[in-house]
Amino acid sequence: MQIPLQLTPLFSIVFASTCLWFAIDAFVSLADITDPVEASGATEIAWFWSFLAVVGVVLALVSWRIAQRQMEDNGR
Repeated sequence: MQIPLQLTPLFSIVFASTCLWFAIDAFVSLADITDPVEASGATEIAWFWSFLAVVGVVLALVSWRIAQRQMEDNGR
């Protein structure tokens, strides 16, 4: 399956938004955890989801920039 280059940034933003939602939910739910070991693990998972959100944003920016250059090259 091939995804058109113009849709790639949109899919990346959807992925980043989903990851950010999971990260925010994980950080908010930390207040409900009383066990320190469990809280430590939950914090690591929340930071992992945050990292994935950043990766999604970076992929969206890079793919958007590549799509812009490709359209410029085809326009000449």
